[in-house]
Amino acid sequence: MNNIASKVHSFLSPRNINAIRGFDAKDYPDLSRLGIGFGKNVLDEMMNKFAMDAVEPTVTTASIATPIQFLQNWLPGFVFVITAARKIDEIVGIATVGEWSDKEVVQGVLERVGSSVPYGDYTNVPLSSWNTNFERRTVVKFEEGMKVGVEEQETAARMRVDTASMKRESSALALEIVRNLVGFFGYNSGANRTYGFLNDPNLPAYVTVPVGVSTSTLWSSKTFLEICKDIRGAIVALRNQSQDTIDPSTTNLTLAVATNSVDWLSTTSDFGISVSDWLSKAYPRIRVVSAPELDLANGGANVFYLFAESVNDASTDDGRTFIQVVPQKFRVLGVQQLAKGYEEDYSNATAGIMCKRPFAVVRRSGI
Repeated sequence: MNNIASKVHSFLSPRNINAIRGFDAKDYPDLSRLGIGFGKNVLDEMMNKFAMDAVEPTVTTASIATPIQFLQNWLPGFVFVITAARKIDEIVGIATVGEWSDKEVVQGVLERVGSSVPYGDYTNVPLSSWNTNFERRTVVKFEEGMKVGVEEQETAARMRVDTASMKRESSALALEIVRNLVGFFGYNSGANRTYGFLNDPNLPAYVTVPVGVSTSTLWSSKTFLEICKDIRGAIVALRNQSQDTIDPSTTNLTLAVATNSVDWLSTTSDFGISVSDWLSKAYPRIRVVSAPELDLANGGANVFYLFAESVNDASTDDGRTFIQVVPQKFRVLGVQQLAKGYEEDYSNATAGIMCKRPFAVVRRSGI
């Protein structure tokens, strides 16, 4: 086979590459030496109709000079979409009791009974005794998981988001939201006994607060003195129904108020004293907590609870009025490695709320 070398028309060294700028285009036949070729018919047509620097119309799509992506300024971070405040823990606390696999939580209630009679040498001896009952609550479990793919993780990282962390946080948040809901409303699956802060069967009945001079029970329409009277009336009822076991001056109390109504505690008197000021001075043992679940909680009416956080009544339990039993707040059930990613599953377990001392709770409606 014969080796026929290709003809070299020209060579521009790296140092002399700018020499092309001085080339006169009128000598177009010599352009072929630079690798630029035109057929003679094409060149004749171009020369007869238009110059190369005035081509009409444009060949490319019309656009602005600078694409918008080069004019964007990205602010740092992301704004997260919020969820309603979860207040059940702040109102009644949380007790981690038992195991995730438990089916029920049981609280024993014991009553000591006896009736003394006048003494007599030959009368029968009156015998004392005791009676017990067991209050049961059903443990309910919820789960939430996440799955992350390889490409998903890499593409999300391009916008500075760790998709695995975000999904893991979303799972934890979802489990906390449902636990909070069970804490307020319980969970009904048919035959279970899981109740909440608003519907425990041991709770006393609601009492509607009196109307004010505006002929309304709403705090938004009441005066400073009328709102103070509503709260004082609940304090008096709490002392009376506990037969003075609860002393508001020495017992820690919680005033749980509907979110829609709590700000009316800022209502002031003619002397510039607000209801909150009066409450902190007259009853410093009372703390105020608001919760959106108390809005419209009783037939469309806002409510408030006043209860003793714990009672010293010689019982052998923890003495608390309410207890939220949560065997497991968050548990990793398992992690599975997949060919193109991985999957995780999480769970919690809660028995809702139990009101152990109904006499230590006062419920008011219509505020």
